[in-house]
Amino acid sequence: MNANNGNLHDSNLSFIGSGVMGEAMIKAILKQNLLPRERIVASDPLADRLRELSANLGVGTTTDNREAASRADLLILSVKPQVLRKVLEELRGCVRPETLVLSIVAGARVKAIARGLGGHEAIVRAMPNTPAQIGLGMTVWIATPGVTPEQHASAQAILGAMGEELSVEDEDYLDMATALSGTGPAYVFLFMEALIDGGVHMGFSRRVAQQLVLKTMEGAVAIARQTGQHPAVLRNAVTSPGGTSAEALYQLEKGALRTIVSKAIWVAYQKSKYLGGLSEE
Repeated sequence: MNANNGNLHDSNLSFIGSGVMGEAMIKAILKQNLLPRERIVASDPLADRLRELSANLGVGTTTDNREAASRADLLILSVKPQVLRKVLEELRGCVRPETLVLSIVAGARVKAIARGLGGHEAIVRAMPNTPAQIGLGMTVWIATPGVTPEQHASAQAILGAMGEELSVEDEDYLDMATALSGTGPAYVFLFMEALIDGGVHMGFSRRVAQQLVLKTMEGAVAIARQTGQHPAVLRNAVTSPGGTSAEALYQLEKGALRTIVSKAIWVAYQKSKYLGGLSEE
């Protein structure tokens, strides 16, 4: 693969599976001018989906996974976890040894991907999250020893195009990231939903309640990022003794909010490890 400072230059990039996250990656790559659209191929079993991608993004399309993989310098696996084993069996023997395989398949461990492809060595496993669709994603990833420095830079450029990225050395951190940042938007959306429902219960219209909650969430995150202060410090700053915040926070603590959230993250982590174990069977 020809890469310089994360620019993929004349590399050929193929997607196996072209769903929401696959499309988000293609858009990010095109937006950052990492690769011309004529060097990107999207493979998917749904012809309607491929026509949509071709019309909207101008990339090449095919329903033949082996054809897409055989010409790829960088091959991105973005299929559903339940079909991964079948897809890997299909691709075995047609992925060139020098091709970098980048997987965003949840729970699929590097060892399972390597074995499924017949011992492929250059693999990156990544865990992006849904805000990557708008360039505000958080992706945690790991590269195998078989990944060259040039391939590492290319993977970093692609993942960084979707937002922030963090390279780690221990694959177990990918399961942790799945539970925290990967699944994290779902926790935030649920809390937002609860806040909106609370506003509606008081008498706000749902539209107004949603406007208030969205801007409040956005502002709170911005303050935390800009100040760099611990959330506890920021929380204390808006909690006056005997005030409304103190009363509301007392009820949240009484309801064991911290414990429930911690338990939710833990079971998501255990589930990710369980799915990873299934991928290695």
